[in-house]
Amino acid sequence: MTEETLLEADDLMQRAVDATSEDFATVRTGRANPSLYSKVLVDYYGAPTPLQQLASFTTPDARTILITPYDISAMREIEKALSDSEIGANPSNDGKQIRITMPDLTEERRREYVKLVKSKGEDHKVSVRNARRKAKDAIDKAVKDGDIGEDDGDRGLKELDGMTRQYTDRIDEMIKRKEAELLEV
Repeated sequence: MTEETLLEADDLMQRAVDATSEDFATVRTGRANPSLYSKVLVDYYGAPTPLQQLASFTTPDARTILITPYDISAMREIEKALSDSEIGANPSNDGKQIRITMPDLTEERRREYVKLVKSKGEDHKVSVRNARRKAKDAIDKAVKDGDIGEDDGDRGLKELDGMTRQYTDRIDEMIKRKEAELLEV
């Protein structure tokens, strides 16, 4: 009973860490990276479609991304979606591909990105703590109902607290790494 609860909590906490990693990949640093556009949705024949499914990406240098649509007729919608995104880059279209040159980040913009990263990291730590609360409630209920003994319940809660600490520490480490990456000039 306790093992199942802990495994479920572990799975939920791991998902929070994975989501943190995905979110941090979309926060721009000084280098061009196709993952910046992983959450950009393009209105493709009336359906919101991820840009990654509509085009291929290449990075010829550290500040340029070339986007080549699989369907040339979607070029205008892709360009519009890129312009409307929060990434802060201006796409230029040559008829066959879209070129994005990433501008240098100002100190002020870097600080804004650091705040964004800390906010996203805190949101994901809340997800970890919510998984802990859910598991703790399940263990407490099992002890109260007599399904498991108090000693087993206490052991499960200690293990749960250690697991929670481990996952929140991993998210904190990810925040520190991303912050250092953002502030690197």
